[in-house]
Amino acid sequence: MDTSAYTAAILAELSRTLAEVPPEQGEELAEMILRAKRIFAAGAGRSGLAARAFAMRLMHMGLSAYVCGETATPSLQAGDLFLAVSGSGNTATLLCMAEKAKKLGAQLATVTTRPDGAIGRLADLTVRIPAPTRDRPEKDFTSIQPMGSLFEQSCQLFLDAVVLRLMEKQGSSADEMSRRHANLE
Repeated sequence: MDTSAYTAAILAELSRTLAEVPPEQGEELAEMILRAKRIFAAGAGRSGLAARAFAMRLMHMGLSAYVCGETATPSLQAGDLFLAVSGSGNTATLLCMAEKAKKLGAQLATVTTRPDGAIGRLADLTVRIPAPTRDRPEKDFTSIQPMGSLFEQSCQLFLDAVVLRLMEKQGSSADEMSRRHANLE
């Protein structure tokens, strides 16, 4: 296959995978974000990149959003939302953060392939992306892509769709968001 055929196959996988995510889960995540005082996002590896990109867009919307582990991230408190993006649902560092977030009185949402994972069992909201990951093949959803690529890409697109829903709910525009974009680049 050439790269255009691979691209077509990847797009088909993404479409099939995201069609299986119940729309009410995106709606509930949007509502949790709007109710939260602040949003803290975390993930490891490529899942972490999706979490970081999502936090950036929330900031562009004017929401108080932070990436866990950054030096300028404040302390999490009751009334905040902690979002853990973890394909396995058992990433040790994220589980530790999730447990602490719950003890501090924060809401917990996760995007994962494993709602039955340790993080999913703690979560107030679990969004399941039915995709294979590096350590766990998915019975009904196979991928031509290596490791967790389909999960990570699906997370990015799902979270971008949540941003669009938040924009709609808040009446935000791309122009407003653009004015909040970093200008010291």
